[in-house]
This record gives sequence, C-alpha cells and structure tokens, in this order.
Amino acid sequence: MAKKLIGNAPSDAAELAVIPRKHHGISRNDISENALKVLYRLHKAGFEAYLVGGGVRDLLLRHQPKDFDIATNATPEQIRRLFRNCRLVGRRFRLAHILFGRDIIEVATLRGHHEENTSKNAKQDDRGRLLRDNVYGTIDEDAERRDFTVNGLYYDISDYSVRDYFGGMEDLKARRLRLIGDPETRYREDPVRMIRAVRFATKLGFTLEKQTAKPIPRLAPLMGTIPPARLFEETLKLLMSGKGLENFRMLREYGLWEPMFPLQEAQLKRSPGGKEERLIEAMLVNTDERVAAEKPVTPAFLYAALLWYVVEEISQKRQQKGVPPYDALTSACGEAISQQCKTVSLPRRFTTPAQEIWQLQGRLEKRSGARAFRLYEHPRFRAAYDFLLLRAEAEQDEELLELARWWTQFQDADEQGRRQMARNVGGEGNRRRRRPRRRKPSAKSDA
Repeated sequence: MAKKLIGNAPSDAAELAVIPRKHHGISRNDISENALKVLYRLHKAGFEAYLVGGGVRDLLLRHQPKDFDIATNATPEQIRRLFRNCRLVGRRFRLAHILFGRDIIEVATLRGHHEENTSKNAKQDDRGRLLRDNVYGTIDEDAERRDFTVNGLYYDISDYSVRDYFGGMEDLKARRLRLIGDPETRYREDPVRMIRAVRFATKLGFTLEKQTAKPIPRLAPLMGTIPPARLFEETLKLLMSGKGLENFRMLREYGLWEPMFPLQEAQLKRSPGGKEERLIEAMLVNTDERVAAEKPVTPAFLYAALLWYVVEEISQKRQQKGVPPYDALTSACGEAISQQCKTVSLPRRFTTPAQEIWQLQGRLEKRSGARAFRLYEHPRFRAAYDFLLLRAEAEQDEELLELARWWTQFQDADEQGRRQMARNVGGEGNRRRRRPRRRKPSAKSDA
C-alpha cells in the first residue's frame, strides 16, 4: 500500500495517509493514563502499539472516549507474558484484557485475511458470517478488517501520528458513515454491523453513505442468525445510551427492528401510531431524558414497556378461555418472556423486576384503606408508578389518567392527607363485609 505524509486525509481510499501530530490535534493528555501505560510497555518491548477504533474517532471529534482500545502485533500469549494483570478472553475473537482495578484496557492482536481453506483459527458459515476469527496479520490487513472508515484510524505511539488507510479523516469532516469494503460482504460476515451502523449514525450525528445503507433492508433478516445473548447487549447500547428514540425509528425504517422484536412489530403493524407505539416511544423519551440528566436507567423498566402489550394480549386470550385474571397474567408474563428470549435473551435479574412491575399495575387500582400504604412501601412501587404514568400517557384513558393523578397526589400529601385519601376511595363500597355470626342455640331451645 502506498504511503504519503500529509496534513489532510486522502480522498483515495486505497492510499495510506500518515497525519503528523501537528495536523491531527490528538493530545496524550486526553488519553487515559492506563492506556498510555499499555501502549508504552508494548512499544518498549519491541512491538507495534496503536490506539484504535472509537477512541481515536472520538478524540478527533473532541468527544470524551468511553473506551481506549489498543491494537498490536504481539500475540495474546505474548501480551499475557508482558502484563501480569492480563487475562485472555473470547473464542470468536481472542482478546487480552489488561486490568487496572475496575478499568479494563482491551488489547487485540492485528488481524489478517482468511485463507480459502479454513482452519481452527478461522471459520465462516454458509451465509458468510464469521464464527471464529483468530487470524493474525499486519496493520495494513487489520485496517481492511475494520468496519467503518471512521473506526479505522490508528494513533501510533511510536511517533504520535494518525494512520488513515481508507479516508476516515475525510469522512469525519463530512460527518459521513461509510463501510470499508463491499457492504453486502461485510454485513454477511457480521450482521450486527447493520445495527452498529444505525447506532453510530445517531450517536455521532452522521449520515449513512448511500452504498452503506442500500443493502440493509434486504439483509435485515440475517439478524435472526445472531445469538440472542449478543443481541441483548446490543439492544442496551441502542436503547439505553441516550439516543433510544432515534434508534428505534431508524431500526424500523431499515427493517432491523422486526428480527429482534417480532411480537412487538406485529402489534405495531396492526395498529400504526396506536397505544403500543406510543408506549414504546414514551418509554424511550423518558429513558433518553434520564440518560441526559445522568440519572440511572434499568433494562427491567425498558423491557417492561417493550413487552407490556404482548403480555396483555396473551393474558386476555387466556381469560377468554376461562382462566382467572391473576393466573392468566402470571402465565402470560412467562410466555411473553419465553418468546422474546428466542431472539433477544433477557437475564432473570431483569425479568423478575419487570414481572413485578406488570403485576403491580392491577394492585395500583386497589387503593382503599391499608392497601394503599402497603403498596406505597413496596420496593417496586416507584417503578410501577412511573410505568403507570407512561401507560396513561400512551392510552389517554380517563380512568387510567385519574388513577395516575390519584397516586401522584397520594405521594405529595402528608400522612394525614394520605389516610383521608385512602378512606375516601370508593366510600363504603370498598369495605369488606363481614358474614353475620351464627348464634349458638340456647340451652332452653335444646330442651
């Protein structure tokens, strides 16, 4: 590959540009101390060492990187010998994690090209998806294996330059997201690249380059080949990173939502703009606002909203068959989660609180006397109340809106006010009727 030393990125994607320190603006003061330690030790040991991927991209965009990933020509075993605080992870991609307390610096060996005859180090399925990818190579080959041009930039610790192989600097300036290589081939290698394209476009405020976007609707069904556990992690990045609403709409636009959430998409198609869509969007707006305000968010609440009307639909069908409401709801919760786990797996630590949120929706209607106070003290009350507010917003049902207002006032009231509100709910009709006591027959009547 040809090489030239210039101050701007090349327009010719096949030509390497080396951008000197004075032209790219990345400062070592903006790179984490632990990442610099790893880079320097690799370099001093005689290995190539580069900061790569999103870390370089974000530094060039003047954003604070979330992670600092490193690439080197040292093998995972050589890295482990060099760092006592190293552990090797992964089967599909063998990686080294250098541990500095809770801070983890990920180090990958430069990847090479696959040969026609696959070996134990590399394997593809009949659709072209990579199942194993531990083929090592040079930096030139590694650059060709990167996904997007803006993620294919290398900060070289040996001279503090940035190496640009495919016009990534030019695409950064144009705010354009473009795949390296043939888009269809790259998507078939790893279909998750399609949802990564969506995520990066919304995160960075970039547009998808025409050829990068064109094959996505046709290849979207390939998402069904991705392990559900991997898609769970990807959905969290999509829906809980502060751009959830934009990502939801863009995923639907490109046909990527349906392979991951087929039950929900079926409802959305039956009722465009209906309560199902309004609830999901209201939940995502709420989540985006909380992320922006640096407030905590939880997948349990996210999936409670995503699955609520699926649960309700299954429950109603079972009640029509004579199943009691509580039993119908309980079994519907399990069925909805089981169906969802076929495409996106949901860990039990999140499904259990989601089920509690669902089950508390019915209890929120029963507010008389001590019931209101017992529910108010429930550990999931606040989540259930927040969920009720979203339901009321989505459905615009007067009874639901009134119920949401009542619980809002109950929380704002003092102790005496709460007691009065609980007494006033339903009046005498909420009082439990006692059966009349049976009178024992008198001794006189026995005679």
